[in-house]
Amino acid sequence: MAENDEQQPIIIIKKKGGHGGHHGGAWKVAYADFVTAMMAFFLVMWIVAQSQQIKEAVSGYFNDPAGYGKKAGGAVLKGGQSMLKGGQSILKNGPPPQRTPEQAREILKQASDHIKDALNGLTGFAAMKNLVEIELTPEGLKIQLMEAMKSKEDSSYFFASGSAVLSRWGEEILTLIAKELGKLDNKVVIEGHTDSRQFVSKTKYTNWELSADRANSARRLMEENGLRPGQVWEIRGYADKQPRFKDHPEDARNRRIAIIVITDDGPIKLDGSDLRSISESASPDNPDSSK
Repeated sequence: MAENDEQQPIIIIKKKGGHGGHHGGAWKVAYADFVTAMMAFFLVMWIVAQSQQIKEAVSGYFNDPAGYGKKAGGAVLKGGQSMLKGGQSILKNGPPPQRTPEQAREILKQASDHIKDALNGLTGFAAMKNLVEIELTPEGLKIQLMEAMKSKEDSSYFFASGSAVLSRWGEEILTLIAKELGKLDNKVVIEGHTDSRQFVSKTKYTNWELSADRANSARRLMEENGLRPGQVWEIRGYADKQPRFKDHPEDARNRRIAIIVITDDGPIKLDGSDLRSISESASPDNPDSSK
């Protein structure tokens, strides 16, 4: 009997404390409902805070996802950012809104009419009205400020003779134009031109530098007074190579600034492949010329 007691295994029984019963997976369902509700809440808050254009875009997508994607050309609204200026809605971080060629031209025509009305309202503008040309071209809306002989002592309307310093009239007119063009989402190209008369001094400063400097002077003033950051796409300096009056290359009206508002379907390519760029010149103003 004693031998059997020695061989009997020892059994140890451990009792675990209770944990209040088994809950199952019900809590996961409740948590999923809560997360879904919070996501819907913040989505509604985000939509309410957006501009009318983004609201219409979101609505259009959910009403007809396939059709809206084709219409918008696959544009993506980035960050929900928008900028409202002068009645024109602009997606700050996205491409310009898609328009038909007819709509794009009509927008430029309206801008042209607004600029003409504003210029005609300037006191004293009638005396130089023929020196400001505003027209629609295949490139887009083209605005040209041409010089003319006023007197032997003062031969320039928009720039000091032989320099890139804007006159009072030049500053006033370019400021007015900039305020109107800043309302558009179109890119802008600014050109500088001179007549065929060469500099009388022996410096290396030529019509090439002068034309580029005048275009840059116009750009700086317009960016400070209405143009949006990055709206100027190109600066061109042509010297006397593209006279306005080819039969009279020394005509003072060949000295001009041209501001081109690029239309969506124009011949200018915004990749810069067919534009002749003139980098910003740091040359000082040269008063020795009769330009």
